[in-house]
Amino acid sequence: MSASEAKPSGPGARHRLKRAAVESVSGLPRQFWWLWTSTLINRLGAFVATFLALYLTVERGYSASYAGLVGALYGLGGVISSVGAGVLTDRLGRRPTMLAAQLATAASVALLGFMEDPVAIAAVAGVVGMATNASRPAVQAMMADIVAPEDRVRAFSLNYWAINLGFAVSSTAAGLIAQHGYLALFLGESALVLACAMVVFWKLPESRPAVGTPDGGREGGRDGGPDGGPDDDGGGAAQAPVSMLTVLRDGRFMTVVGLNLLLALLFQQAYVSMPVSMGRDGFSSADFGLVIAVNGVLVVLLQIPVTRFIEHRSPAMLLIGSALLAGYGFGLTALADSVAVYALAVTVWTLGEIINSPTQMGLVVRLSPLHGRGRYQGMYALSWSIASLTAPLLGGVVIDHYGADALWAGCAVVGTVAAMGYGLLLRSLPGQQAAVIRSPQRADADADADTDTEAAIRVCGRGDVEASAWR
Repeated sequence: MSASEAKPSGPGARHRLKRAAVESVSGLPRQFWWLWTSTLINRLGAFVATFLALYLTVERGYSASYAGLVGALYGLGGVISSVGAGVLTDRLGRRPTMLAAQLATAASVALLGFMEDPVAIAAVAGVVGMATNASRPAVQAMMADIVAPEDRVRAFSLNYWAINLGFAVSSTAAGLIAQHGYLALFLGESALVLACAMVVFWKLPESRPAVGTPDGGREGGRDGGPDGGPDDDGGGAAQAPVSMLTVLRDGRFMTVVGLNLLLALLFQQAYVSMPVSMGRDGFSSADFGLVIAVNGVLVVLLQIPVTRFIEHRSPAMLLIGSALLAGYGFGLTALADSVAVYALAVTVWTLGEIINSPTQMGLVVRLSPLHGRGRYQGMYALSWSIASLTAPLLGGVVIDHYGADALWAGCAVVGTVAAMGYGLLLRSLPGQQAAVIRSPQRADADADADTDTEAAIRVCGRGDVEASAWR
């Protein structure tokens, strides 16, 4: 090929990349981008949780056991608030819950920086954990409210990307800020959380559906007809009141929560057991920092392009594949004898994380009734909080009694069990094959036409198009 013939390929490739980037962020409502911005600002200031153990042991001189106790209380606060915030999200609304959580976070984080008594530090750390996690159900419920069903996987992926981008920047900045005193970290996080609250207050209107809004029911749900759609009268039944007992009795959703707990226990080992394992193998903290940095870099670089690849694929296959990647990625750690092999293991389970996060969130929304999203999101968030609380204990016990290799082999088994669970669960869900989903506008315009596209929407379930009922 001559040089003149090769020239168009460069601009053509750039044009395709530009078009792909535009398509990745186009079509989402303005309210989503303000929510995305608030998430990014929040994560840019996530200093304290990352450096709390170092602050307690290096700056304050407390023991590692005390630091572990404080970390456990921080996690316990998250466990408590996950359920409570889910209830408030449904009762008070998404916006009030987020504002209350963010103001409480700003105040408690700043207060923690001035605490000196060990009992006071532990108590306030529990409050910080409670306040920090309280906004999660509201954020996820609002995102499900404002984003069209066909765009939700992409929206959750972009939000997850913002979380990881903010974490990468905050981790680097926190190390530099800490050189001037740890108090600056506490006050800096407090200030950025307040900025996040200002964005929510000024730019995000309430998105909670009005009481009495018809809920067509979830796929295979109990609130509609036999197929999970509207009742036979065609009007769509008003949803029955949703309580936490309703969530607990929803066997299919609680199975999803249980499977997510298994994966969350795996992902938490990266920050608890992997550094311990590397230390026992003679690697330094700098080696661990280099290895774990691979996770953040890959998420930032690959989250959006991977999402474009998986967006319209079967969620069953994606969740099964992500569970296997997570399990065997951590299992590969048992064979690691160099930084390069550790980095390879991180690469494998990070791909599982990238695929799992937006797909799992899409499934959670799909199984959540319209007026119970807060409670359902709260129960889902609870699985992550429980994992952060119990993973350090489980990992430490297994390593101490059976060795690190047994832990990593167990991770492979857990990933396999989770994959089998997803396969059995999602086999019973309708609409797993790719289906064409019309926009709400066209659905309204062609309501009387019984086309193949309309049938595809019914196969996907009313839960996937419920947003159009009130948006």
